[in-house]
Amino acid sequence: MNYINIDDINTPKLEIYHKLRDNAFTKDNSFIADSPKVVNMLLKSDIAVKSILATQEYYDEFLGLIESKNIETLFLATKEEMQSIVGHKIHHNCMMHGIRPDETPLDLLGDQILMLDAITSTENVGSIARSAAALGVDSYLLPCQSPHPYGRRALRVSMGYVSKLKIHIYEEISQTIKELKKNGYRVFAAEVTPDATLLSQVKTTKKWVLLMGHEGKGISEEVLSLCDEVLSIEMVEGVKSFNVSVAASIMMYRLLY
Repeated sequence: MNYINIDDINTPKLEIYHKLRDNAFTKDNSFIADSPKVVNMLLKSDIAVKSILATQEYYDEFLGLIESKNIETLFLATKEEMQSIVGHKIHHNCMMHGIRPDETPLDLLGDQILMLDAITSTENVGSIARSAAALGVDSYLLPCQSPHPYGRRALRVSMGYVSKLKIHIYEEISQTIKELKKNGYRVFAAEVTPDATLLSQVKTTKKWVLLMGHEGKGISEEVLSLCDEVLSIEMVEGVKSFNVSVAASIMMYRLLY
């Protein structure tokens, strides 16, 4: 394999590994993935790879996988050089510069969709993506204001499993819910309300959307009124709610199985 040895860590070719922070993207929708587990998961997908920055140990261990992608640029560096390039201590030995895949049109999403309403935590976005992929919910619907699932930290928290999901970024929630209902989905909202259906009693359908609200504010009354049914998880008295990623996992499992 033809590696490019690092003679100057300040070369413009490596700048993206330093400058492309958590939720930043370039005009060509570049993203940076960190760690062997995440990078290898992405290498097994159809995602376009621009370059890899890694140690000789990484290249030696995963030679076959890397060769299968026919990647043009393979930067070879020591772990110390990698730390100097990114500007902080790292606990892994590889990174990847990729191009995030095209969004899936709303009408081509799967029969089960996990939808977010104004969630602000990058970690939650990544954690929910990992749970959805694990449980077999293959479609992820997010607002344009929330962290992107291919953001650096969200991608790391998802362990790269976001690459298994169809992703659609929506502009306005009310219109999006109306379109989903026209397309035959039953829209479930996760919220604690007096008239909510307890999760153990829900009757599911083939096509459904599970809407998870903001970590602190939940889902507004206006949005709730557009949904078909409100779901609530049974909890002991005195405990108000689960973390949104935990709640999403419990609800997805119940709706599926």
